[in-house]
Amino acid sequence: MPVVRFVICGAGHIGRRHAALVARSPAARLVALIDTDAALHAALAAEFAGVPCFASLEEYLGQGPAADVLTVATPNYLHAEQATQALRHGLHVVVEKPLALRRADAEAIVQTAQQTNRLVFGVMQNRYSPPAAWLKQVYDEGHLGQIYLVQINCFWNRDTRYYRPGSWHGTRALDGGTLFTQFSHFVDLLYWVFGDITNIEARFRDFNHHELTEFEDSGLVAFDLVRGGSGTLQYSTSVWDRNLESSITVVAEHGSLRIAGQYMDKVEYCHIRNYQLPALPRTNPANDYGTYQGSAANHVHLIENVIDTLQHRTVATTNAHDGLKVVEIIERIYSLK
Repeated sequence: MPVVRFVICGAGHIGRRHAALVARSPAARLVALIDTDAALHAALAAEFAGVPCFASLEEYLGQGPAADVLTVATPNYLHAEQATQALRHGLHVVVEKPLALRRADAEAIVQTAQQTNRLVFGVMQNRYSPPAAWLKQVYDEGHLGQIYLVQINCFWNRDTRYYRPGSWHGTRALDGGTLFTQFSHFVDLLYWVFGDITNIEARFRDFNHHELTEFEDSGLVAFDLVRGGSGTLQYSTSVWDRNLESSITVVAEHGSLRIAGQYMDKVEYCHIRNYQLPALPRTNPANDYGTYQGSAANHVHLIENVIDTLQHRTVATTNAHDGLKVVEIIERIYSLK
């Protein structure tokens, strides 16, 4: 089969990771890079020899080599516009989280993808984590029975090493908020496994980010699951010095379980009627950004899924509709501020 040709828009840490993984794949080819920071272009040319760099998406679309997929790894506020623009030019699109900052913009992406018959892949890396995939399987196969309670805890550190003066991080208009930038993939995990939520109540606090961000650093969210049961999402980026944990605890009719660790990377508890926890593959290490860390580095699985889907060997793990639902859920939570 022909290789899948990728263009990476946004050459920050995550964009370069996408580029490196594409360049390493025998089934893919990196054909161009896009970044508005001209000072980066020399370094990118050295790192990705022979790959041309463009100063804007418009410049690439007008002058660049042909491609199959555009990866959007730019600041949050640009995702929707750039994804829609690429779709209209006949490209499939990979969009880093979040898909958009408003439901209306996410809907525009979904509609444009339908009109152009192109695919949109959302980067929701938790879906590729072995414990999360196991949770989805256990739920779908009915081992848990009726869900009673779901508790998600996301307690991370994001201090002055992350929120730096002049950065788009921390601004309401460009960043969107803590749930969009830091924890949207945990909202996605909730939706992916258990479905939609309703009857939302929320409290927000800003403990130690007064000088760093224009929005909350912590939140307490309670809700009911549309399919039955209730849940909570408790999150904070005000943890001192380093990430504390990401975890999900489930109490259900036929048993209970807990997935935890700094990056929801291990099954800490599993006691389910007539069920034995199987041996799971090891979880990838966390994304390391130098001065802080993020979730498990599962981008390689995403890129494999994009290639396999476009070569008609599988289907998209995270589609545009799921990305839309995550944006919608976060928007409903933030409407309670």
